[in-house]
Amino acid sequence: MRGPPSPCDVDRFRMAILRHVGLQFDDSKLPLLKNLLLQRLGALNTSSNSYLWKLEHESVDEEIRALAEQLTVNETYFFRNMEQFDALARVVLPERLQARAPSNSLRFLSAGCASGEEPYSIAIVARETISNPACEVLIRAVDLDPAALNKARRARFSTWSLRETSPEAKRLWFDPVGREWLLKEPIRNAVRFEQRNLVADDPELWLPSGYDVVFCRNVVMYFSSAQAAAVIRRIARSISPGGYLFLGHAETLRGLSDDFDLCNSHGTFYYKRKGRLDDSGRAPSTHDPYHSAQPGLALPSSDEWIDVIRQASERVEGLADSLGSAGPSPQRGCAASWSLPRILDLLHQEDFAQAFAYLEDLPPEAGQDLDVLLMRAVLAIHRGDHLAADAACHKLLDLDHANAGAHFVQGLVLEDGGDRDGAVGRYKAAIYRDPNFAMPHLRLGLLARSDGDWLSARRELSQALILLKQEDTSRVLLFGGGFDRKALIRLCASALQESADRP
Repeated sequence: MRGPPSPCDVDRFRMAILRHVGLQFDDSKLPLLKNLLLQRLGALNTSSNSYLWKLEHESVDEEIRALAEQLTVNETYFFRNMEQFDALARVVLPERLQARAPSNSLRFLSAGCASGEEPYSIAIVARETISNPACEVLIRAVDLDPAALNKARRARFSTWSLRETSPEAKRLWFDPVGREWLLKEPIRNAVRFEQRNLVADDPELWLPSGYDVVFCRNVVMYFSSAQAAAVIRRIARSISPGGYLFLGHAETLRGLSDDFDLCNSHGTFYYKRKGRLDDSGRAPSTHDPYHSAQPGLALPSSDEWIDVIRQASERVEGLADSLGSAGPSPQRGCAASWSLPRILDLLHQEDFAQAFAYLEDLPPEAGQDLDVLLMRAVLAIHRGDHLAADAACHKLLDLDHANAGAHFVQGLVLEDGGDRDGAVGRYKAAIYRDPNFAMPHLRLGLLARSDGDWLSARRELSQALILLKQEDTSRVLLFGGGFDRKALIRLCASALQESADRP
């Protein structure tokens, strides 16, 4: 009789899934993986060691497909995140048609298409937007899950899948069949479904400049950092210069790729492929106001925050040293002793006046430093000077449009000023640029709770609680409003418990 899988077996199983499928699971998901491993051992009537050895050493495509079917989340619906389809219709399609003229052919990729709602939505938008009947729209839709692909090819959908579809679109493009809706043939014929593994370096899928537009939404967020970077490199190679990439709202290219410019229209964010490719298959490096106008100064992810503070200190000290070499300045007598860790210490002591005095003692050259500007905005918020905070954020965003901290501080300014809708937009922008940023999730959760939107409150507060436990200490100090990590976690847990008791 075979015993249950050991912890070592489950960890081997986790590593095999990461290698074959690209999905990364933390320790909290080990019980789920153990149950799945038990299920697969029973289905195949084999032992843990034999099964895992085959996963690790043999070609097991059929088993990988079975695992993908169990592990991937395929819940979706037509026109999910409608604002992205608005941007597709109003900006992307007209621009790509002009760029492609006179060929009259547009090529799309829906990567991780699940049960087909996304690529079919693209087809409907293209059909309704493009007036030229001679224009050919080719939509390639790929997924690893064969069951989802079979459902997509059937093109029969429940009313729930059409919950964001307008009555007019439903009338034009669907026929009622019993309790389901059958997609009409012109839309079905525009999409070709294929079983593909996005983690594989598949030259037939990732054709150089093969697509005008790629949708890869809510996919890379499940990959490991290395797998996500590899997939984005392949996508970048396969999008024509000037083509577009749509990611999920909780996903960002920050730290993954410099091959795209960030675009913002119709209430959403998306990416445009930079100019012509060089010999290496990458776009040449150009000035990119959405990432960093000064190389080396953009703020990285939270786990690098302390190093950023140290590096910023060294940069500002260098500014002070260079100023001192040009001659003494009585107004800048303290500049040589400037230290961002000292500012953090003063924040911790809530000595905002002394911290602000440090800022005021900087040389003029420091006014272009991203870290200095962020500190200035945070200190202005603490002093109740919303105009100064907003001004510092605007200057910071002119240099680095993707700075999550600046968007968050702008949200605080708007929220304090009574503009709740504007604050929500800024908090969402901060999350878009850094999905691991805990504080905007917490603010959104608290706002939703005060509005009685209990579902949104539970979603945001649950995510905030997870992220707060791993948030960098320096970022908690900067953006925690005077609360330490334990206090923020207690606040979040209490609000979540209150929300959990509501309908």
